[in-house]
Amino acid sequence: MSEESRAMRAPNALRRPNKFVAYMRKYWFVYMLALPGLIFMIVFNYGPMYGIQLAFKDYKMNLGVWGSPWVGLKHYRELFADPVFIQAFKNTVIINVYNLIFGFSFNVFLALMINEIHFRKLKSAVQTAVYLPYFLSWVIFAGLVQVFLAAPTPGDVGGAVNQMLAALGLETVDFLKRPEMFRTIVVITGIIKTAGYSTIIYLAAIAGVNPALYESAQIDGANRWDMLWHITIPRILPSVAVMFILSVSQLFLSNFDQIYNLYNNFVLSTGDVLSTYIYRISLGGGGAKFELSTAANFLLNAMGLIAVVGTNKFVEKMDVMGIF
Repeated sequence: MSEESRAMRAPNALRRPNKFVAYMRKYWFVYMLALPGLIFMIVFNYGPMYGIQLAFKDYKMNLGVWGSPWVGLKHYRELFADPVFIQAFKNTVIINVYNLIFGFSFNVFLALMINEIHFRKLKSAVQTAVYLPYFLSWVIFAGLVQVFLAAPTPGDVGGAVNQMLAALGLETVDFLKRPEMFRTIVVITGIIKTAGYSTIIYLAAIAGVNPALYESAQIDGANRWDMLWHITIPRILPSVAVMFILSVSQLFLSNFDQIYNLYNNFVLSTGDVLSTYIYRISLGGGGAKFELSTAANFLLNAMGLIAVVGTNKFVEKMDVMGIF
């Protein structure tokens, strides 16, 4: 680098800290508002990350996390040799793919249909009805599902579904003990509980569409379907893309609250997912294998990051802005 270019860069290098200090002085109150959230994130999100090294160590309680000996990829070899882990991984991916295909598309469809309701009172009633399940905990909601799908017993007539089947002269079914039905139940109950709340982003995007576009299309003779297909959907496509990317980030994770409150020993072959597997081997009486649970969590989050980056690249190639 020449002396002239160094001389030109020196004032800029000195000017940057001064600009930063001036900026901080000007907007100090905004940064003070963000400071509690930043401290919380550092303490509770980044602070515990030192425990990731457990995935590569043989944990000894008397030595602590830092003092425990390194074992390399031993725990990962143990995971991939465990057929229960492989089955839980398979169940997790299958359920989440179903959620992406049916749950995500239903959320978009529901938002579009709610937007097409022109009677204000009816629209408010529908929105309230579909939002309500989201505010129930999975403990309560799973209890309602179990009551609704309960099989008849000698002292009980069973749930509403089996009562309808019996009234129609059909054979009753113990839904929650049928492994082949469990994934479907998980997907449907997840949609019922979260679909209403998930539409908020799409309805907000639809509300931001310029009404003049609809008025111009109506003057040109377009019907509601034409306006939906050529105006509404293209305008909310960026929001749909962002939500799709965020949904893909959950591809290797699972809703522990939902599965734990719905599954039982009869449906472990199709209902046991990675979150319940990790819970069992760490805190659920499975020998407290913290190294294995840490290794599994680290692997799944790394795979989720790769899936998000790949999906973001794919979305950008479709000429839609991603999340980064």
